[in-house]
Amino acid sequence: MPHPAETSVIPSGIGAIRHYFNILGPGILGAAAAIGGSHLVASTQAGAHYGWQLAGLVLLVNLLKYPFFQIGARYTMAADETLIQGYDRIGRGYLYLFTALNIFASVVSTAGVSMLCGSILGLFLGDRLNVTQLTMIVLAGSLVFLISGHYKTLDRVTKWIIAALSVCTVAALVIALDEGGVAPPEFISPSPWNLAALGFLVALMGWMPAPIELSSWNSVWLRQKKKVLGDELQYRDSLIDFNVGYITSTLLALAFMGLGALVLHGSGIELSSSGIGFAHQFVDVYAGVIGEWSRWLIAVVAFLCMFSTTVTVLDGYSRALSECFVQFGQPTGSGPTGHGAHFTYPLMVVMAAVAALIVMFFKGALLAMLEFAMVSAFVSAFIFAWLNYRLMGLDTVPAKYRLGTGMKVLGWIGILFFGGVNLLLAYWYLFLK
Repeated sequence: MPHPAETSVIPSGIGAIRHYFNILGPGILGAAAAIGGSHLVASTQAGAHYGWQLAGLVLLVNLLKYPFFQIGARYTMAADETLIQGYDRIGRGYLYLFTALNIFASVVSTAGVSMLCGSILGLFLGDRLNVTQLTMIVLAGSLVFLISGHYKTLDRVTKWIIAALSVCTVAALVIALDEGGVAPPEFISPSPWNLAALGFLVALMGWMPAPIELSSWNSVWLRQKKKVLGDELQYRDSLIDFNVGYITSTLLALAFMGLGALVLHGSGIELSSSGIGFAHQFVDVYAGVIGEWSRWLIAVVAFLCMFSTTVTVLDGYSRALSECFVQFGQPTGSGPTGHGAHFTYPLMVVMAAVAALIVMFFKGALLAMLEFAMVSAFVSAFIFAWLNYRLMGLDTVPAKYRLGTGMKVLGWIGILFFGGVNLLLAYWYLFLK
């Protein structure tokens, strides 16, 4: 019997187009989760504060995280189990650590992205509702969407959301490039290459393109996709799907940075820290420079960006945590049970409820909340990078699917980079801040 990761005959012509559109899913969902706070907020802020100076850093971080995200697809197809079961094979204590970190990240991230989405929704509904009420609508809508439609609906709809988002973002960037930057000739850009800017740089890298633990979502979604497609989904297909999503999120990060650099950099405008204020400011400034006609284009881009993120964050964290809780009831190191979704929907509801409570208490500090979540994601990046790297050496991975020399070198460079920056961050926080 062939291994589940074995490749099949490559389709051609119209059949190839249909095949590849059909196999796209987990990687696109990963892009939808990534293209949120990191892009709309962090990338835009990076461009607004420093122009194009951080474009190289964005590309570097995406490159260094690439092996660890790719392992989400590679390990799942090669070992025929999720990363979560792989963590348990390394040791039950690592699974407990993964679960604890994800419980914390799930509610903070859900609160941050849903509040930003609710703030943008307020652009369409006016001042009739406050940010808390708008966030409740977003969370309720996301729950209804997920619970009623299940994975198939999310898988199908997200492709079109990302396609529309990409077209709108690129269109806005092209227009901004044609208009030129707003910074006066005598404006001198501040330098980001100093310890005073370290906190911002770490926050930018934490969610760029996303926290590394999102690789476990890709793993869980891929298992779901295999249930739908069966043997039609092959090892090669899963990597194509992953690469399409990852490259899309990387390019859109640069696009949002470009919009910030062209429209906000040197304008003298400070971004608001409140949700409603940021949403209005984001759209007002862009419409003022690009043209009033573009107001709803920018608003639609922003809303699509954040709604797709909110939906996938709720789905991804709840599925991953559900897998963890099911795995705790199994012998250490056991394979998939087939009951990974047992706690998914109750966890979605709990996550949404706790996120709503957080928004009620911190609704005036959107950017501060997002920055905290981003920094936390970078601090934990070292742990998740090392865990994912360890997985590829397990006996469950056939030799021909393990990392090649280039990916191993890139992986170790990434692990050392994350560890080194964390040490620098600790030194800065303890002695210089």
